[in-house]
Amino acid sequence: MHKVEIYSTDTCHFCHLAKDYFSLHNVPFTDYNVGKDTEKRKEAISKSGQMGVPVINIDGNIVVGFDQDRIASLLGI
Repeated sequence: MHKVEIYSTDTCHFCHLAKDYFSLHNVPFTDYNVGKDTEKRKEAISKSGQMGVPVINIDGNIVVGFDQDRIASLLGI
């Protein structure tokens, strides 16, 4: 089982695509809404070095944006 976390906002199109992708492939994930949670926002910036979303953490590997090929590779899909 992979540990998947996504730092997202309500209005981010690519965040929704990533979460839909995880759901489609039955990948459980934890969603942190950085639009509402300032501590998680700081955490996402610290992990990615960027202010954009989504920031996706898969088993300690950080993916910025919805890079479907990299996500699939990290998840073995």
